[in-house]
Amino acid sequence: MELKKPKTRRGLKTREQILNAAEEVFGSQGYAAASIADITSHAHVAQGTFYIYFPSKEAVFKELVREMGIKTRQAISKGIAEAPDRLTTEYAGLKAFLEFVRKHPALYRIVEEAQFVDRQSYTDYFMGFAEAYQKRLEEAKAKGDIECGDPEVTAWALMGLARGLGERFALWGDERSLEDVAKTAFAMISGGLKPRV
Repeated sequence: MELKKPKTRRGLKTREQILNAAEEVFGSQGYAAASIADITSHAHVAQGTFYIYFPSKEAVFKELVREMGIKTRQAISKGIAEAPDRLTTEYAGLKAFLEFVRKHPALYRIVEEAQFVDRQSYTDYFMGFAEAYQKRLEEAKAKGDIECGDPEVTAWALMGLARGLGERFALWGDERSLEDVAKTAFAMISGGLKPRV
Protein backbone atom coordinates (compact mmCIF):
# COMPACT_ATOMS: atom_id res chain seq x y z
CA MET A 1 0.00 0.00 0.00
CA GLU A 2 1.40 3.39 -1.03
CA LEU A 3 1.42 5.94 1.77
CA LYS A 4 -0.05 9.38 1.14
CA LYS A 5 2.53 12.10 0.69
CA PRO A 6 2.22 15.36 2.64
CA LYS A 7 0.76 18.34 0.80
CA THR A 8 3.05 21.06 2.18
CA ARG A 9 6.66 21.75 1.20
CA ARG A 10 7.67 21.49 4.86
CA GLY A 11 5.91 18.14 5.21
CA LEU A 12 7.60 16.79 2.08
CA LYS A 13 10.97 17.94 3.39
CA THR A 14 10.43 16.26 6.77
CA ARG A 15 9.30 13.03 5.11
CA GLU A 16 12.41 13.11 2.90
CA GLN A 17 14.60 13.65 5.98
CA ILE A 18 13.08 10.58 7.62
CA LEU A 19 13.54 8.45 4.49
CA ASN A 20 17.15 9.60 4.08
CA ALA A 21 17.84 8.76 7.73
CA ALA A 22 16.11 5.38 7.32
CA GLU A 23 18.32 4.62 4.29
CA GLU A 24 21.43 5.29 6.35
CA VAL A 25 20.24 3.47 9.48
CA PHE A 26 18.84 0.38 7.74
CA GLY A 27 21.85 0.30 5.44
CA SER A 28 24.37 0.34 8.29
CA GLN A 29 22.51 -1.59 11.02
CA GLY A 30 20.10 -3.84 9.15
CA TYR A 31 16.35 -3.97 9.67
CA ALA A 32 16.30 -6.05 12.86
CA ALA A 33 18.84 -3.94 14.76
CA ALA A 34 17.49 -0.57 13.61
CA SER A 35 14.90 1.23 15.70
CA ILE A 36 12.54 4.12 15.13
CA ALA A 37 14.57 6.02 17.74
CA ASP A 38 17.71 5.51 15.62
CA ILE A 39 15.92 6.82 12.55
CA THR A 40 14.42 9.87 14.27
CA SER A 41 17.74 10.68 15.95
CA HIS A 42 19.47 10.55 12.57
CA ALA A 43 16.71 12.63 10.96
CA HIS A 44 16.74 15.17 13.83
CA VAL A 45 12.98 14.85 14.35
CA ALA A 46 10.87 13.82 17.33
CA GLN A 47 9.49 10.27 17.48
CA GLY A 48 5.97 11.72 17.39
CA THR A 49 6.86 13.39 14.09
CA PHE A 50 7.87 10.01 12.65
CA TYR A 51 4.35 8.64 13.29
CA ILE A 52 2.76 11.51 11.38
CA TYR A 53 4.38 10.11 8.23
CA PHE A 54 4.81 6.38 8.90
CA PRO A 55 2.78 4.05 11.14
CA SER A 56 5.66 1.65 11.88
CA LYS A 57 9.26 0.67 11.24
CA GLU A 58 8.07 -1.84 8.64
CA ALA A 59 6.07 0.88 6.85
CA VAL A 60 9.06 3.21 6.52
CA PHE A 61 11.20 0.29 5.33
CA LYS A 62 8.68 -0.70 2.67
CA GLU A 63 8.33 2.90 1.54
CA LEU A 64 12.10 3.23 1.39
CA VAL A 65 12.39 0.19 -0.90
CA ARG A 66 9.67 1.64 -3.15
CA GLU A 67 11.27 5.10 -3.19
CA MET A 68 14.71 3.66 -3.91
CA GLY A 69 13.28 1.90 -6.94
CA ILE A 70 11.87 5.22 -8.16
CA LYS A 71 15.15 7.08 -7.52
CA THR A 72 17.18 4.39 -9.27
CA ARG A 73 14.92 4.50 -12.32
CA GLN A 74 15.10 8.32 -12.34
CA ALA A 75 18.90 8.23 -12.25
CA ILE A 76 18.97 5.75 -15.13
CA SER A 77 16.41 7.76 -17.14
CA LYS A 78 18.55 10.87 -16.74
CA GLY A 79 21.65 8.90 -17.78
CA ILE A 80 20.05 7.57 -20.98
CA ALA A 81 18.20 10.74 -22.01
CA GLU A 82 20.64 11.61 -24.80
CA ALA A 83 21.23 8.04 -26.06
CA PRO A 84 20.45 7.90 -29.81
CA ASP A 85 19.74 4.14 -30.03
CA ARG A 86 19.10 1.04 -27.93
CA LEU A 87 22.69 -0.20 -27.83
CA THR A 88 23.96 3.18 -26.64
CA THR A 89 21.12 3.20 -24.13
CA GLU A 90 22.40 -0.07 -22.67
CA TYR A 91 25.85 1.42 -22.06
CA ALA A 92 24.54 4.72 -20.68
CA GLY A 93 22.00 2.97 -18.46
CA LEU A 94 24.55 0.57 -16.99
CA LYS A 95 26.98 3.42 -16.28
CA ALA A 96 24.22 5.51 -14.64
CA PHE A 97 23.17 2.54 -12.50
CA LEU A 98 26.72 1.86 -11.30
CA GLU A 99 27.20 5.53 -10.44
CA PHE A 100 23.92 5.56 -8.50
CA VAL A 101 24.94 2.47 -6.53
CA ARG A 102 28.31 4.00 -5.64
CA LYS A 103 26.49 7.09 -4.30
CA HIS A 104 23.86 5.00 -2.46
CA PRO A 105 25.70 1.98 -1.02
CA ALA A 106 22.85 1.15 1.34
CA LEU A 107 20.71 0.32 -1.70
CA TYR A 108 21.89 -3.26 -2.05
CA ARG A 109 21.70 -4.03 1.66
CA ILE A 110 18.19 -2.65 1.98
CA VAL A 111 16.79 -4.27 -1.16
CA GLU A 112 18.38 -7.64 -0.34
CA GLU A 113 17.03 -7.50 3.20
CA ALA A 114 13.56 -6.73 1.84
CA GLN A 115 13.21 -10.36 0.75
CA PHE A 116 13.15 -11.30 4.45
CA VAL A 117 11.30 -8.27 5.84
CA ASP A 118 8.61 -7.86 3.16
CA ARG A 119 8.85 -10.26 0.23
CA GLN A 120 6.28 -8.31 -1.77
CA SER A 121 8.37 -5.12 -1.65
CA TYR A 122 11.38 -7.12 -2.83
CA THR A 123 9.43 -8.69 -5.69
CA ASP A 124 7.80 -5.38 -6.67
CA TYR A 125 11.19 -3.66 -6.75
CA PHE A 126 12.63 -6.05 -9.34
CA MET A 127 9.40 -6.64 -11.27
CA GLY A 128 9.00 -2.88 -11.74
CA PHE A 129 12.43 -2.72 -13.36
CA ALA A 130 11.97 -5.89 -15.39
CA GLU A 131 8.59 -4.99 -16.87
CA ALA A 132 9.78 -1.56 -18.06
CA TYR A 133 13.04 -3.03 -19.36
CA GLN A 134 11.25 -5.81 -21.23
CA LYS A 135 8.93 -3.28 -22.89
CA ARG A 136 11.87 -1.17 -24.12
CA LEU A 137 13.65 -4.26 -25.47
CA GLU A 138 10.50 -5.39 -27.27
CA GLU A 139 10.19 -1.95 -28.90
CA ALA A 140 13.85 -1.97 -29.99
CA LYS A 141 13.56 -5.53 -31.29
CA ALA A 142 10.44 -4.65 -33.30
CA LYS A 143 12.33 -1.74 -34.92
CA GLY A 144 15.25 -4.04 -35.77
CA ASP A 145 17.67 -2.14 -33.50
CA ILE A 146 18.62 -5.24 -31.54
CA GLU A 147 18.30 -9.03 -31.59
CA CYS A 148 17.48 -10.31 -28.13
CA GLY A 149 15.51 -13.55 -28.41
CA ASP A 150 13.02 -13.57 -25.54
CA PRO A 151 12.86 -9.95 -24.25
CA GLU A 152 11.78 -11.01 -20.75
CA VAL A 153 14.73 -13.40 -20.34
CA THR A 154 17.06 -10.76 -21.82
CA ALA A 155 15.78 -8.09 -19.42
CA TRP A 156 16.41 -10.32 -16.38
CA ALA A 157 19.84 -11.36 -17.70
CA LEU A 158 20.90 -7.73 -18.20
CA MET A 159 19.55 -6.78 -14.77
CA GLY A 160 21.50 -9.63 -13.20
CA LEU A 161 24.67 -8.49 -14.92
CA ALA A 162 24.18 -4.91 -13.67
CA ARG A 163 23.42 -6.13 -10.16
CA GLY A 164 26.60 -8.24 -10.01
CA LEU A 165 28.79 -5.47 -11.42
CA GLY A 166 27.26 -3.00 -8.97
CA GLU A 167 28.08 -5.20 -6.02
CA ARG A 168 31.66 -5.91 -7.12
CA PHE A 169 32.76 -2.56 -8.51
CA ALA A 170 30.49 0.06 -6.89
CA LEU A 171 30.24 -1.39 -3.37
CA TRP A 172 33.33 -3.38 -2.49
CA GLY A 173 35.66 -0.40 -2.21
CA ASP A 174 37.12 -0.79 -5.69
CA GLU A 175 38.21 2.58 -7.04
CA ARG A 176 38.20 1.35 -10.63
CA SER A 177 36.59 3.73 -13.10
CA LEU A 178 32.91 2.84 -13.45
CA GLU A 179 33.07 4.10 -17.01
CA ASP A 180 35.73 1.47 -17.79
CA VAL A 181 33.64 -1.24 -16.08
CA ALA A 182 30.58 -0.21 -18.11
CA LYS A 183 32.60 -0.17 -21.35
CA THR A 184 33.93 -3.69 -20.77
CA ALA A 185 30.47 -5.04 -19.96
CA PHE A 186 28.96 -3.15 -22.88
CA ALA A 187 31.39 -4.77 -25.32
CA MET A 188 29.97 -8.12 -24.28
CA ILE A 189 26.34 -6.92 -24.23
CA SER A 190 26.54 -5.24 -27.64
CA GLY A 191 28.04 -8.34 -29.23
CA GLY A 192 25.06 -10.35 -28.01
CA LEU A 193 22.38 -7.77 -28.84
CA LYS A 194 23.70 -6.61 -32.21
CA PRO A 195 21.18 -7.36 -34.95
CA ARG A 196 22.14 -10.28 -37.24
CA VAL A 197 22.70 -9.06 -40.79
